[in-house]
Amino acid sequence: MEPNTVADDLVLRRDEGAVALLTLNRPKALNALNQPLLTRLAERLREVGTDDAIRAVVLTGSGEKAFVAGADIAEMADYDAATAQHFALVGQSVFNHIASLGKPVIAAVNGFALGGGLELVLACDFAIASQKAKFGLPEVTLGVIPGFGGTQRLARLIGRHNALRWILTGDVHGADDALRLGLVTQLVEPEQLQSVALEVAQRVASRGPVALAAARQVVDQGWDLPLADGLRKEAAAFGRLFKSADQKEGMAAFLQKRPAKFLGK
Repeated sequence: MEPNTVADDLVLRRDEGAVALLTLNRPKALNALNQPLLTRLAERLREVGTDDAIRAVVLTGSGEKAFVAGADIAEMADYDAATAQHFALVGQSVFNHIASLGKPVIAAVNGFALGGGLELVLACDFAIASQKAKFGLPEVTLGVIPGFGGTQRLARLIGRHNALRWILTGDVHGADDALRLGLVTQLVEPEQLQSVALEVAQRVASRGPVALAAARQVVDQGWDLPLADGLRKEAAAFGRLFKSADQKEGMAAFLQKRPAKFLGK
C-alpha cells in the first residue's frame, strides 16, 4: 500500500513495478460513483499521469460484487436540471481524462459494471473481466439516459443498432455477451482477475512508452475519420517516432538480441 493510501481512501493505489493498480473503494455502495469518488479518482489520475515511474494503469473496484454499479442514485434523486447537467459534465471530464491519460489504462471488471460503471469501462483502453461480471446501461429504467459518455462511446464501439438495443432496453448482460461484442477482450475466473490484469499491464508497461502514447493517440484520432486520413496520421506518427531515443534503443536492443531499456524519451 502506498504511503499516501489509507484503508478508507475512496480510490486506493498500489504500485506493482511500473503498473499502478487503482481500486475504487466504496464496497458498501457497490462502488457507486458520487461527487467525492469522482473527485478522488481525478486526483489519482493526475498522480499516475505525472509519475514517470508508472507506465500503465489497472482500474478495478473493491469487493467481489461490483466494479462500479452505477452513479449514486441517492445523491442524484433530487437534482434539478442544471445540477444534473453539471454532474454529467464532471463525470465526462474524469472519463475523458482516462481516455487521454497518455498511459494505457486497463479495466479489471470484477462484478457489476452498470450505468456509470460501464461508461468507465468504455473510457479505458481495454477491459479484462471476471466470468461473473455483468454489464448494462439501465438508465432508462430510471427515466434518464447515460450521462458519462455511454450514448457516444458504446455506439462507436459496438455499432448503432447494438448500442441502441442495450440503451433502450436497459437490460443487464452477461460477460459472454460483453466479450462477443468487444466490450471486453478476455474473460477469466474471478479469483484470477487481478493477477491476469496486472500481468497484461506489466507486459504493456515493458513496451516503449513514447510508442504506446503515439499508438493510443492515432487510434483515437483516426477511428471516425475516412481511412485515407487515418493512414496519413499513422504515417506521420510513425515518422516522428524515429526522432525518439526509445526507437533507437528498441531497434538496437533487437539487433543486439537483448531486452530494451526504454526511457520514455
